[in-house]
Amino acid sequence: MMELNQYLSVFIDESREHLQAMNEDLLELESRPDDIGIVHRIFRSAHTLKGMSATMGFEDLAHLTHQMENVLDLVRSGSAEMNPSIVDCLFTSLDALESMVEDIVQGGTGKLDVNPIVQTLQSVLSGEALQQMETAAGSAVAEQTQNETARGELDDFQYSVLVQSLRSGSGVYRILVSLREDCVLKAARAYMVISGLEQHGEIIQSIPPVDEIEQEKFDRSFVLYLVSSENGANLEQLVRNVSEIGDTVLESLDEQTLKAYRAGGQPQLKTVAAQSAETTQAPAAAGQSPAREPAQSAAKRKSAAVPAAGRTIRVDIGRLDTLMNLFSELLIDRVRLEQLADEIRSNELTETVEHMARVSSDLQNMVMKLRMVPVDTVFNRFPRMVRDIAKTLGKKVELVISGADTEMDRTVVDEIGDPLVHMLRNSCDHGLELPEERAAAGKPETGTIQLRAFHSGNHVFIEVEDDGRGINREKVLATALSKGIVASEKAERMTESEIDQLLFASGFSTADKISDLSGRGVGLDVVKTKIVSLGGNVEVTTRPGIGTKFTIQLPLTLSIIAAMLIRIGGEKFAVPLASIVETASVGQEKIRQVHGNPMIDYRSGVIPLLFLGDLFEVPGYSPAEREELDVIVIQKGEKLAAVAVDEFIGQQEIVLKPIGSYLGGLFAISGATILGDGQVALIVDTNALIR
Repeated sequence: MMELNQYLSVFIDESREHLQAMNEDLLELESRPDDIGIVHRIFRSAHTLKGMSATMGFEDLAHLTHQMENVLDLVRSGSAEMNPSIVDCLFTSLDALESMVEDIVQGGTGKLDVNPIVQTLQSVLSGEALQQMETAAGSAVAEQTQNETARGELDDFQYSVLVQSLRSGSGVYRILVSLREDCVLKAARAYMVISGLEQHGEIIQSIPPVDEIEQEKFDRSFVLYLVSSENGANLEQLVRNVSEIGDTVLESLDEQTLKAYRAGGQPQLKTVAAQSAETTQAPAAAGQSPAREPAQSAAKRKSAAVPAAGRTIRVDIGRLDTLMNLFSELLIDRVRLEQLADEIRSNELTETVEHMARVSSDLQNMVMKLRMVPVDTVFNRFPRMVRDIAKTLGKKVELVISGADTEMDRTVVDEIGDPLVHMLRNSCDHGLELPEERAAAGKPETGTIQLRAFHSGNHVFIEVEDDGRGINREKVLATALSKGIVASEKAERMTESEIDQLLFASGFSTADKISDLSGRGVGLDVVKTKIVSLGGNVEVTTRPGIGTKFTIQLPLTLSIIAAMLIRIGGEKFAVPLASIVETASVGQEKIRQVHGNPMIDYRSGVIPLLFLGDLFEVPGYSPAEREELDVIVIQKGEKLAAVAVDEFIGQQEIVLKPIGSYLGGLFAISGATILGDGQVALIVDTNALIR
C-alpha cells in the first residue's frame, strides 16, 4: 500500500485529465454523432483510465470503464449507432467515475455500486449488437489460435502501417524494456514507460498486449513498436529515466528488419497468461484503418495538454505556498536592509542591497509566474454543467468561452469556481428565455452565454453575458419592497443602476417557484460576498430584451501587492495602489458639510471625505489642528471618496498576512503586513469604505 501511495497523486491528476477530456469529447460528439474520430478519442481515454485504475487496485473504476469500452467499441466498429440514449448513459457513467475519483481524493476506497449503470449501458445496445461483439471476439480468438505459430511479432496490418510510416519519413523503433528483479509494482513502471512514449509518438504493437501489461500478466520484460519523429537516443533516455528499469534495447528499424520481425521474430519475454478474448480484440480493433488517424490526433492532443516528459514536473501547490511564504520573509528582510543602508550610508552596502533588490525582484516575478495558472482549469467544467441545466429547463443554450488561457494566481482561481457556477445558473434560469419565447421575440431558439476572461492592468476581468430577456427592473424593485430589502421612500429615488445592484442583496430572488436551480434566496449575494472577500468587485449591466452582463474584477494575486504606506496618528497603514486614483492636499476652507457629512470638491463634482483616524479610533489623531489635509482619492467601480491621512510614507511592495480568527471581522481591514523595521501595518479594505 505504501508503494501505491507514491503514485496516488499522479493517478488522481491524470484521472481528472482523462475524465475532463472525455466530458469535452462527449459534448462534441453530442453535436456531431457521426464523427467516429471523437469516439476513438473517448475510447482511448477510457482505455487508459481503465488500465490506471486496475493497476492501482480500484476495481469498480476499472469495471465501469471496461463496460464503457464495450459500448464505444460497438459504435466505432459500426455495430451500433451513436444516439442520445447512449450519450446520456455515457455522461451518467462519467459522473459516477468522477464521484469515485473524488472519493479517492478524500481518502476513500473509490468503491461504488456500478451495477445499475452497467445494466443501463448494456440495455441501450440491441441484442444483435451484443451478439455481433461476442461473435467478433470469438472469431478473433479462433483466428489468433490458428495462426499463432505462423506469424512473428507483427501482423500484416501492423507491418503495413510501420512500412508506410518509414516511407513518410517517420522513425520506427522496436524497444525491449526489462524491469529490475527487485521491481515491486511492475504494471505501474510499465505504464509510466508506455505513457511517456505515447507523448512522443504512437505505439503500434505491444507484446504482450497493453491489457496484460496493466494486469501484470508478464514476467519482467515487454516489447513496444513505436512510430516517432523523436531522436532514438532521446527515447531511450526517456525510458531509462523511469526508476526500477533494467536493460533497455532500442532498435531503429528499416523495411528489411521489419520484414524479419513479421516473418518469424519471437518476443524475448514470457507471458503469464494466454491472451483472452478482450486482449486479442484490442490489436484487431487497433488494426482497422479508420482508427489510425484519430489515434494519432489523440496522441497529439495529449502532447498539447501535457508537455513532453523531462521538460516539466508536477509540483504540489503546498510546496509553492511554502516557497511564497519564504519569499515573503525575504522581501521583509530586503526592505529592512534598504532602510539600514540609507541610515549607514555605506557605498558598498548600498550597492549590495541594490543588487539584492534587483535579484529578489526577478525572483519575485518567477515565483509569481510559478503560481499563475490559466482559468481554463475552472472554465473547462462549465460546458457540461450548462448542457445539463439546459436539458433540465427545456432550453437550448450555447456556451461560448474566450480568454480561457488568461492566467491568474492559483489561490484566486481556486476561489472563483463557485461564484461562476451561480452566475451561469442564473443566466440559464433567469436570463435566457424558452425556445418558443425567443422565436416569438424574433431571436434564434438557441440562447448564447458568453464567458470571457482578460487582463487589464493588475486585474483580471471575467464577464458572463447572455442574450436573454434582460433584467425586469419593475419586478426586481417590487420583490425588494415585498421582502423589506429596501424602503419605499428610498425605492422612489433609486436609479436603474441601483435597482440592478439589488440582485446582490442577501436573500433576494425573483423566482416564482422553488426548484433545484433557483428560488431559495441563495445565489448572487454569495457571488458578491466571495468576490469582495477576494479583493474584487462585481457589476451588472442590462438592456431589457437584449441581455445582461455580469463583470467580475479580481486582483492578479492575493500574496504580494503594491501599496501606499500612510501614517495616521501614531499608526501606519497600507492602502493597495490598485484602488488609489491620486493623492492631493486640501485646505480646511474647501471642506463643506452636506447633510452633516464632510465633502470636498473633486473635478466636476463633490465626493465624501473620510477620516480614518476617527473611523479606526487611532490614538493621537487630531485633523482639526492642520491647515491642509493630505488625502488619498480611492475608487470602487464608479464611486469615489477621499481619505484624510497625516503623512505619505511612500510606495512599497507588501506581503499580505491574514490577521487570524481572533481579530476577524474588523471593519475595513483586510489583513496586515510586516514592515522592514519589524512593525505591523494594517491593510485598509477600501471597498468597505465606499458604500
